[in-house]
Amino acid sequence: MHAEDDAGVHALPITVTYGERELTITPTLVETDRGLVLCDVGPQGTVDGLETHLQSLGYDLEDIWLVALTHHDGDHAGGLAELKDRVDAVVATHHKEAPYVTGERDPIKGDGDRYPPVAVDIELADGVRIPTVAGPMEVIATPGHAPGHISLYFPDGNLLVAGDTLIADGAEPLAGPKPQFTPDMDRAIESVEKLAGLEIDHTLCYHGGYVPQGSDRIREICEQ
Repeated sequence: MHAEDDAGVHALPITVTYGERELTITPTLVETDRGLVLCDVGPQGTVDGLETHLQSLGYDLEDIWLVALTHHDGDHAGGLAELKDRVDAVVATHHKEAPYVTGERDPIKGDGDRYPPVAVDIELADGVRIPTVAGPMEVIATPGHAPGHISLYFPDGNLLVAGDTLIADGAEPLAGPKPQFTPDMDRAIESVEKLAGLEIDHTLCYHGGYVPQGSDRIREICEQ
């Protein structure tokens, strides 16, 4: 797998200003027979960057039929309303994340200044599989960083799209979640242990991008 492209799965690194810092995020684009699945959007102001990536791959924003949110944090879901203004896409997230996206509840890590709410069309559960060009994309419930955080697993390619369950933006090439951003660290550790039981050869982290590491490194993280 190349960092940007793997038989129907594409990393979309975008550098954005979030809060008062510059942040590089990595939404993931997945090809299906129905169109494109976008895994996470980014904060407000990222849609132009997404559009540039899609055009470089020969697609338009309108080719997105499904947005799958790993969780409701603003750096993942904040740009969703802006995207929905331009694309008639279905929105899916875990049922425990849906109230935060729709505005029924305020984001857990927000300071009261939330992003525009968006309706959730499909509530996902652990084990749901979505057909894609890269084989089935399986929803793995990985709570801890957020109550209904999910990761997305491609067993045909032993690829994990980790969301924030794992990160790759620090000294280690692949590491567990950061405690300061993880409200329930005990559950987050259990989620990493759950991932350690999968056959993973490479990982896409929202923070840090593509890492050619998987199960062995994830087990090391658990032992630490």
